[in-house]
Amino acid sequence: MSERKSQMKNKVENNRELSTERNKEKQRQRRIDNREAAFGETVFAETEGLETECLGAEFSEVEGAEAECKNKLRVVHYLNQFFGQLGGEEKADLPPRMQEGPVGPGQALNAELNEVAEIEATIICGDGYFNENKEAAADRVKEILMELKPDLVVAGPAFNAGRYGMACGAVAEIAAGLEIPVVSGIFPENPGYEMYRQYGYFIETSDSAAGMRKAVPEMAEFIKYFWETGGNPGRPEEAGYLPRGIRRNLFAEERGARRAVNMLLQKIRGEEFTSEYPMPSFDRVEPAAPLEDLSQARIALVTSGGIVPNGNPDRIESSSASKFGRYQIDDFDDLNETSHETAHGGYDPVFANEDADCVLPVDVLRDLEEEGRIGKLHEFYYSTVGNGTSVASARTFAREIAEELLEDGVQAVILTST
Repeated sequence: MSERKSQMKNKVENNRELSTERNKEKQRQRRIDNREAAFGETVFAETEGLETECLGAEFSEVEGAEAECKNKLRVVHYLNQFFGQLGGEEKADLPPRMQEGPVGPGQALNAELNEVAEIEATIICGDGYFNENKEAAADRVKEILMELKPDLVVAGPAFNAGRYGMACGAVAEIAAGLEIPVVSGIFPENPGYEMYRQYGYFIETSDSAAGMRKAVPEMAEFIKYFWETGGNPGRPEEAGYLPRGIRRNLFAEERGARRAVNMLLQKIRGEEFTSEYPMPSFDRVEPAAPLEDLSQARIALVTSGGIVPNGNPDRIESSSASKFGRYQIDDFDDLNETSHETAHGGYDPVFANEDADCVLPVDVLRDLEEEGRIGKLHEFYYSTVGNGTSVASARTFAREIAEELLEDGVQAVILTST
């Protein structure tokens, strides 16, 4: 072995020891044990005027005393049936399947990541299947991930698609259980983010697929940063991902009391400041004016409890609903198991299936109508599923339902849930 190569080998070994002293060896060993592929190790190699850092790779000398990273992060990408190019809603019932290489938006992502990572396989599953068969879908996804042992899982981006976001979040939970890091793209109001944010790194996207051209490069940039930092990207505001809801103890230069007083003074002076504990923000809805005469009012029923005619004719999803239904009740004084059921997947359906009046009180309102305490029960009711449905979708449903009720001369609405 030449003296130059011997010196370079010694430097590499010394830096490996330094990396261990900084506690990176623990991260490397854990990932070796769990995935038999280390991407957590950081190896430094110095040559004349050249310093290269390779994560999950070995160092090799080439002509001109240059260094290169021999291995890339091995990535598995999760997509729904639409972005997986299998079809639209008619293919939403497809179970998980694996396809080699990148598919659809994965091709653009793969091109952005060519220096640090490569999509080796794509898991494609129908949104309907995943949300209606969660256990079976999760088992199959876990089986694929255990077989492939990727260094990283990428899910989506899901934008504001409720079912897709829930599936991406569930995939993040599965991968996290296998100690595989996950990166996804999502609109902050997607329920998948709120429910699963602690399991992965979610990059903020627009609310629709029209933002794909912006979302893919931003996800790629974060993955590169994640790679460069050895899987420790730091705080959300520093690295550019959405908050995960995980609190860690940190040492600060100033005591908490001093920081609190400084923030208070900034607030009093009207200056900008950053809270260390941001509070949630809720919509404020002004209440409508009271009815002048209930006995003359037309009353409508609207529910997020999923009550539908038997057979669920509009195929309203059991979670992350993408639609609502409008159903005639003019001929019904009572809703029972022979006529109605619930499509909701977020509560025990036994009693609602036996007596849908538990959720949608048609029987009670018929009594009030007969007693003259209300003017009339509207001949149609509206139903959707609130379980996991995004705020943006709920706003859209509410706007459309309200417009129809106003056109029909309805004065008041009874909104029931579960």
